[in-house]
Amino acid sequence: METQKIWKQFNDALYFFILKKVKNENAANDIFQNTFLKIHNNLHQLKEEEKAKAWVFQIARNEIANHFKKESKYIAPVEEIAEVNFERNEAYCCFDRFINDLPSIYKETVELVYIKGKKQDEAAKILEISLANVKARIRRSKDILKEKFSECCKYEFDKNGSLIGEPDCSKCS
Repeated sequence: METQKIWKQFNDALYFFILKKVKNENAANDIFQNTFLKIHNNLHQLKEEEKAKAWVFQIARNEIANHFKKESKYIAPVEEIAEVNFERNEAYCCFDRFINDLPSIYKETVELVYIKGKKQDEAAKILEISLANVKARIRRSKDILKEKFSECCKYEFDKNGSLIGEPDCSKCS
C-alpha cells in the first residue's frame, strides 16, 4: 500500500476526526501533517491492507495525545510578580509568636507545609510519619492558632473559619 492511496481513502475523515478531538484548526492541521508524516515513514509496518484504517486512526490518536501532553506542559511566562500586601499580613500581630509557641510536633509540621511550602505528603516523608498524621497535626495546629488569636487579639471567626474583625491586642498595640 502507498501513502498516496491512504491519503485518497482517509484524508477527509482523518482531518475531521482530529479537528473534532482538538477543536482548534491550527492544532488540527499540525497533527494531521504529523500523522501523515508518520504514516509515510512507517508504511512498511502495515502488513495487511484491510487493517489500514485502524492503523491510520491509531497513529492520529497518538498524535492527538502527544499534542495534549505538550500543551499541558506549557506554562505562560510571568509578566509581573505581584507585590505582597504586607499591611494585610501585619494585621495578624502575634502570628509568629503563636507559631513559635506551638508544641514542637505541630510547629515542625506547620513550618514545613505553610512556611517552607512543602506538600503534605512530602512533609510526611521528612517527618517519617503517615500522611494522615500530618493532616491531623495541621488540623490541631489550626485549632490552637485560632484559639490563641481569639484569646489574645480578640478576633472572631466567620462561618468558614476565617479571621474577621480588627485586632485588639494589648501586647501589640
